[in-house]
Amino acid sequence: MALLTGRIALITGASRGIGAAVAQAYAREGAHVILVARDSKGLEATDDLVRAAGGTATLVPVDLRDYEKIQMLAMNVAQRFGKLDILVGNAGMLGELTPLPHVTPEDWDKIMGLNVTANWHLLRCFDAVLKQSDAPRALFVTSGVTKRASPYWGAYAVSKAALESMVKLYAAENEKQALRVSLIDPGRVRTRMRAQAYPGEDPASLPEASTITDVFVKAASPSCMQTGETFGTGG
Repeated sequence: MALLTGRIALITGASRGIGAAVAQAYAREGAHVILVARDSKGLEATDDLVRAAGGTATLVPVDLRDYEKIQMLAMNVAQRFGKLDILVGNAGMLGELTPLPHVTPEDWDKIMGLNVTANWHLLRCFDAVLKQSDAPRALFVTSGVTKRASPYWGAYAVSKAALESMVKLYAAENEKQALRVSLIDPGRVRTRMRAQAYPGEDPASLPEASTITDVFVKAASPSCMQTGETFGTGG
């Protein structure tokens, strides 16, 4: 039997890269996936992958920095499905790699707004909907830059450190509940963001996103009891 049969999973940043690969993997395991991203054409491409995997999807083109839309999305999910089993906070923004004093206020606000504040709104708005599930799971994508002081990674590094702190707090607050909350560090993966961060790197030397989805399936499974931990290979 598929590991996620009958589960409802919402994935942000689902128009490409890791988000699209996770959506396909969840669909293959029997979940209905709610695909969230700004790029409508990208969402349609992911929908094709989901259908090829034998699954079904709901497409939600939205900018997660429009926080009121997150509240509306949570209400719509509650009305249509009555619950949310899996929340995957994958959407993120790198920004320019530059010394901290050189980050523009506009870029700082954009990066923190998507990488941290939008994920807080997801927790705030979907908390009650998740808790309608018999085995709710909330997963958030982090980065190896939090493990060391990484010069010039600026707002991105700060945002991921803040995200990790927030997710661990949420996990601790729900430790005695059915809700399991985890971080996933996918490590080095062939994505557009990776290419932006390392323009001189040969993409062919990196694993494709489709090869690292097992950890997302494991962490989303009703049988996974770990919470407050970071899954993945890191790096």
